[in-house]
Amino acid sequence: MKADRNLRLCDVVLDETIGRSTPDVEHERAVAIFDLLEENLFEPVGHPGGPYRLNLSLVDSKLVFAISTDGGENVATHILSLTPFRRIVKDYFMICESYYAAIRSATPSQIEAIDMGRRGIHNEGSQTLMDRLSGKIRLDFDTARRLFTLVCVLYWRG
Repeated sequence: MKADRNLRLCDVVLDETIGRSTPDVEHERAVAIFDLLEENLFEPVGHPGGPYRLNLSLVDSKLVFAISTDGGENVATHILSLTPFRRIVKDYFMICESYYAAIRSATPSQIEAIDMGRRGIHNEGSQTLMDRLSGKIRLDFDTARRLFTLVCVLYWRG
């Protein structure tokens, strides 16, 4: 689904003060941002339209969504507790470690089984993110999936 040109993200920046992570995690970050910018639906509730820039960061163990227009006008800042994500992110990290190990040595059927579990946990995290942003930012599920990947990258780094 192609989103309205004005109801989309045109730029996403992750807090770089946290530092870099493993090559696997950095690859996940790069792919998520690329895919997100290619196609997304992002509509801050009550704002007439973008496109939007999103700065994602962790501050005092909270997830911060700082949103501005492409022209730099501040739109909104939403701060979310990480508590609802902790178990999901922990489970996701564990299964990702298994997945990264498996792609180096396991059979295709073993990799597929681990990847199915990984996608299931990722979907749960994406739905949790959509629920937490409900009434603040309208997203489609694919956009939520890519944003959840970026939340995990921040968590990994932090």
